[in-house]
Amino acid sequence: MARSLVIKVTAGADAPERCNQAFTVAAAALASGVPVSLWLTGESSWFALPGRAKEFSLPQAAPLPDLLDAVLAAGRVTLCTQCAARRNITVDDLIDGVRIAGAPAFVEEVTGEGVQALVY
Repeated sequence: MARSLVIKVTAGADAPERCNQAFTVAAAALASGVPVSLWLTGESSWFALPGRAKEFSLPQAAPLPDLLDAVLAAGRVTLCTQCAARRNITVDDLIDGVRIAGAPAFVEEVTGEGVQALVY
């Protein structure tokens, strides 16, 4: 069975380098043929909304909208249920391709055979 990555990003504009690292690793893994599931939690939850990634800026880093588009095109993006609720984000607000799921789905993903979980 091929290895896959589940990447949980907890940082957003509050910790831009950590945030960008998570998206960069996700996009690089997908470009290398590694299956990726990216979980948006905490302050990264806002990137599940249209236009929010465009507001993010980090010098000498790949643009966040490009990284997010790469993950949406070849991987899976999930917004944490509780994080969405705390921010009054509903499924109708999301970028196409983003789903909302909670801890049971996360646990199921990270405990799968051949899965490596990373948290940023």
